[in-house]
Amino acid sequence: MKKRLLQVLIASSITMFAHQSFAADQVDLRMSWWGGNSRHQMTLKAIEEFQKQNPNIKVKSEYTGWDGHLSRLTTQIAGGTEPDVMQTNWNWLPIFSKNGTGFYDLNTVGEYLDLTQFDPKELKTTTVNGKLNGIPISVTARVFYLNDVTWKNAGVEYPKSWDELMAAGKKFKEVLGDKYYPVVLEHQDSFALLRSYMIQKHNIDIVNEEKKKFNYTPEQWVEFFQMYKDMVDSHVMPSSKYFASFGKSNMYEMKPWITGEFAGTYMWNSTIKKYSDNLQPPAKLELGNYPMLEGATDAGLFFKPAQMFSIAKSSKHPREAAMLINFLLNSKEGVEALGLERGVPLSKAAVTQLRESGVIKDTDPAVSGLNLALSLPHAINASPYFDDPQIVVLFQDAIQSIDYGKKTVKETAADFQSQGDRILKRAMR
Repeated sequence: MKKRLLQVLIASSITMFAHQSFAADQVDLRMSWWGGNSRHQMTLKAIEEFQKQNPNIKVKSEYTGWDGHLSRLTTQIAGGTEPDVMQTNWNWLPIFSKNGTGFYDLNTVGEYLDLTQFDPKELKTTTVNGKLNGIPISVTARVFYLNDVTWKNAGVEYPKSWDELMAAGKKFKEVLGDKYYPVVLEHQDSFALLRSYMIQKHNIDIVNEEKKKFNYTPEQWVEFFQMYKDMVDSHVMPSSKYFASFGKSNMYEMKPWITGEFAGTYMWNSTIKKYSDNLQPPAKLELGNYPMLEGATDAGLFFKPAQMFSIAKSSKHPREAAMLINFLLNSKEGVEALGLERGVPLSKAAVTQLRESGVIKDTDPAVSGLNLALSLPHAINASPYFDDPQIVVLFQDAIQSIDYGKKTVKETAADFQSQGDRILKRAMR
């Protein structure tokens, strides 16, 4: 009888402690990201599967479109109320983690997050002062995608050089009329393309992080902005003034894009699907050539992590947060759920799985665009300060000054250099 009672007491104790342990292991995580509806649905599906496999972890999803996401996250981080897991941008590192302590160091959770699936070179791009601030989900580069129908109607071959690109603008105007342009570039696209041209010509980048200022001389800045004006004057792309006349909607939702009057774009390979999906059939986007100057040793590509997953430095559950990231990027179920929604994955396990299942196809525009970029010389890496929001807005104001006739190219170049140097000096303090 005593033996039986002892067995009951032991069993009861085990049950009680198991319950206490289970209760203690209950974890609530928050995860935030931006994107369109397809990204939302795919990520929610992956999170649902994660919770099935980890019933003690509940994930609250906080997702938005792009507009306003950075402002919201800035407020949260300032108040210490940011989510445990965040989709972050590479150029936010100087904003939130200048010395590497703004996010949780993912090197310390390697037991739960398989870092061996990622090339150390790629992890280096998201490492600050030795601290891994984010896992790069994929890499992306700006390349040319062209509307096959409009270019065929214009009777122009896809350009392989800058001179051919300039000539295409004049041919489009002559054959199709004033409303047709070879490409349409928003201000951030133009900024990146001009950087590419200058690197090909001078083999130096725009930003000098060591000196905390721009690299270019006043004469080179004049050359930089003159190239912009030449492309507009040659009808290669619409001016910012003409582009503004179509309102503030997304470019791929504008009528000239849908109908093919804007016949191409210089865009991230990872996001091209939403541009191609909005074309009026039977038109489709084809990968264009990358214009190169004769003798150039670097294409001047703007390569960067498409997005990252980071863990909040204030997270009370970094282990579980790392488990969630690992599930999304490395597990069979997570990889299958996300597919190519965030670009071609960097995870070796994900690439193997998606190639075997036929999701990654070299004929896919996103994949072929990445392959083209990787085949070009690209030793000069862009500084995240090049993509600093203040610098990008300053460039937008600069080209508007030219397009609206408020300043000459020389005046614009001088103002941009002086104001930009001040912004960089403050940002790098």
